[in-house]
This record gives sequence, structure tokens and C-alpha cells, in this order.
Amino acid sequence: MTRRSLVRLSLLGPAFVAGIAYVDPGNVATNTAAGARYGYLLVWVIVFANAMAILVQYLSAKLGIASGATLAELSRREYGRRTSLALWAQAEAVALATDLAEVIGGALALNLLFHLPLFTGGLITAVVSFAILTIQGPTRQQWYERVILLLLGVIGLGFVWSAVAATPDPVGIAHGLVPRFAGAESLLLATGMLGATVMPHAIYLHSSLVRDRFGAVQAAEKRSLLRATRFDVTVAMAVAGAVNLAMVLLAAGALRGRGVETIQDVHQGLSTTLGSTTAFLFALALLASGLASSSVGTYAGAVIWNGFMGTRLALVARRLLTLVPAVVVLGLGIDPTAALIASQVVLSFGIPFALFPLVRFTADRRLMGDLVNRPLTTYAGRLVVGLVTALNLVLVCLTVAAWF
Repeated sequence: MTRRSLVRLSLLGPAFVAGIAYVDPGNVATNTAAGARYGYLLVWVIVFANAMAILVQYLSAKLGIASGATLAELSRREYGRRTSLALWAQAEAVALATDLAEVIGGALALNLLFHLPLFTGGLITAVVSFAILTIQGPTRQQWYERVILLLLGVIGLGFVWSAVAATPDPVGIAHGLVPRFAGAESLLLATGMLGATVMPHAIYLHSSLVRDRFGAVQAAEKRSLLRATRFDVTVAMAVAGAVNLAMVLLAAGALRGRGVETIQDVHQGLSTTLGSTTAFLFALALLASGLASSSVGTYAGAVIWNGFMGTRLALVARRLLTLVPAVVVLGLGIDPTAALIASQVVLSFGIPFALFPLVRFTADRRLMGDLVNRPLTTYAGRLVVGLVTALNLVLVCLTVAAWF
């Protein structure tokens, strides 16, 4: 192995932490629902969203390296007070929706594995994920990354193993690569899949992760570090994309037409069709997903608050703030799978509000210096913003039409 390869490997990590957001319990709910209801129809959404994710996370990391600031900090500096507060409010709503999905996912996994009540499982998930987060610190960033990588390995093993056991149909997968829908419900689900894959809080987080990992970067080192970051992002998003695809293929291959509506139904269906081992690995992967993503979500929430408010919020306070919606949902007995899918739709609406400033800032030479976007990169970013915004507008129109 060459010295350059060893250097690249040593710099891997920040994108994998951000990548956990792309394989959280919300992904499990939306992707398994897509596969169980529509088979391979929405495979193209995963591929499209993952391509977007590579560009988006790269731009976020690039912003942190070039400017030395986070996306939230730059938003506070570059926009007026009213605009900045509006962006903060929607970012906080996104963070709350994120933690809702992650805590509920962990609670569901503990229920499936140990038959714990959902409320109790939610509290355990919150405590353990916070304990994982306490590893993170100015001198312990790489230790935190290693713990997250370990949990990502468990997630990947559980879902990829299960997908292989389901023996997906190659012809069906090929047909699923052709973009199309099957009515308003499939569009709603596709929007949820998009919100679960391209996560707004991960966009805010990544600019902070690279700064926390590498500190102040000298001008001469920025370009080489950016090349290593591009490699980090590509590998991490490829792993996340493979896991997301595995979720869809698992449900399409083993659960299509079985009336699967909830994650509990998925677990039971896998036990019936593929055996108890596969069902156990599914539940274990869901638990690892809930714990890791809840920890990363709290980290992102703190980055959002610190950047927009210009003050630091203690992680304990942040954990308690984002825990409230999940506790309310679990305490009221609301269907947790429906809450998971709804939270992902909320996240999808938050994507343009994070993407527009990101594309604008990375195209600004005043902020980026020599690392400013090339015109083609800026055009690609604007295209992503336009497509996501258009998809959400169509969803709103279809939803309003259904009410009347």
C-alpha cells in the first residue's frame, strides 16, 4: 500500500459519521414500505437520492474546509436577522423530526429483541445514544468516529445479509431503475425516501465534522485535504447507498403482497419467510441504526443551535429538547411506523432550505477562496435544489387535492 493510500485511509471518518444519518430508522421504515408495497418500482429513488447525497455532503465538507466555518454559522453571518431566524426555526423542526425517527426506531428494535415497552425502549435509546455522544470531544473525535463505524458495520451486515437471503429479482431491479410512480401514495413514499436519504441535519453537520476533525487548515493544505475528503464522502455514501438499496430489495424480495404495514410486520414477515436468524439480524441492525443515528442527530442539533444562535448549548439540554417529541409519540400510543414515515416527509421539506445556502456559499469566492465551486458544480447543485423543491410542491398539491 502506497503512502498516499495510507494518508487517505487515515483521513476517513467524518463522512461516515454524517453517513449514519442516511441509514437511520426512518430509512428502514420508508424503504421497507416501498419494497413491500411496490416491489422494485422505487429502486430508482434510492439511486437518484444517493447521487444527490454524494454531491451535497461533498459541498458541505468543502465549505467547512475552505471557510473554517459551519453552514449554520455562515447562514447567521450572511443573511439578515429575520431570514437567519427563519432558517434556524425550520432547521430545529428538522432536528426534532430526525430525533423522533431515531428514538422510535431504537424503541421498536428493543421491543422486537427483548419485548420491552416502546416507552421504556425510547428512554433507553436516548440514554445510550447520549452515552455514545459523550465520547466525542476536541481530542477524542477519532474515537467517536470509530464507535460510529462499528455501529455502521452492524447496520450494513444486518440489512445486506437479509437482502441476499431474500434473493431479489435482477430483472425487477433493472425495471426499477426506470423513473416512474404508481399514483399519489407512491409519490408520497418517494418523497419520504428522499427525505430519509438526503438528510438536512447531515448537511449542516458535515461542515462542522471536518472542522472538528482537522481544526484550522493552512491554505497550502486545503486542496490535498479536499481530495481526501472527496474520497471519504464517495466511500461513505456508497456504503450508505448499498444499505438503503438492500432495505428495498429485502422487502421487495421477501415481503411483497404480504400486507406489511409496520416495522413489526416486517420483522414478523422476515421470520416467517426467511427464518429467525434473518429476523434477528434485521432487529439488531435497526437497534444499531437507532443508537448511532440518535447520537449523530443530537450532535447535529447542537451544531445547528451553536451556529445560528452564536452560543453553545449543553449536550444534556440538547438531548432533552429533541427527546420530547419522541416521548410524546410513544406515550400517546401513536403508530410508530406511521410517525417514522411522516417524519421523513418533514425532513424532505427541509432539504431546500439547507441546500440553497450551501450552494450559494460554495459558489462565493469571497468565502471559498481558490476552492470556490466550478460553474458545472454550481449548476448541478442548483439542479438538485430545483428538483427537490418541485417534488415537494407536487406532493403538497396532491395532498391538498386528496383533502377535497
